[in-house]
Amino acid sequence: MTRPVEVENATAARRLSVVAADTRAGAVGAVPLPATVMLPYLPESAAAARRMVRGKLAEWELPELVDDGELIVSELVANAAKTGCLTRMTVTIRRITDRTVRVAVRDGSGALPVLMVAGEDEECHRGLALVHKLTKGRWGAVVEPFGKVVHADLVVGRP
Repeated sequence: MTRPVEVENATAARRLSVVAADTRAGAVGAVPLPATVMLPYLPESAAAARRMVRGKLAEWELPELVDDGELIVSELVANAAKTGCLTRMTVTIRRITDRTVRVAVRDGSGALPVLMVAGEDEECHRGLALVHKLTKGRWGAVVEPFGKVVHADLVVGRP
């Protein structure tokens, strides 16, 4: 079942349409459905993305993934915000298996992310290295006709 939800981005001073999908209550063998939000290309959009990830992981009773999930979605949204695209980015969280949660950000840029090693004194170029470490290398990007999707997978119950 899908229901419309409103998310407020205070800095952008606009209301955004969100689709939050829920697992059908009481359904035997129900598959947890994803949640998706469309956000403007602003650094402040990371807060709305973190709220969605936090809420969905709580719904799925996966509190051990919340901190990493919030950090990962923040980095992916921040990278998308830097692309200069003018429409909206799409942020999704879904269970791709019973032991894997995927956080994905679709943006309108075809430029692929590059994992860089930041110098000791550099203040940037650490985001994807952090995503790489938190996911144990389980991240990637897929080029699409009008942009790309960058995804990162978190494993449920990892040591």
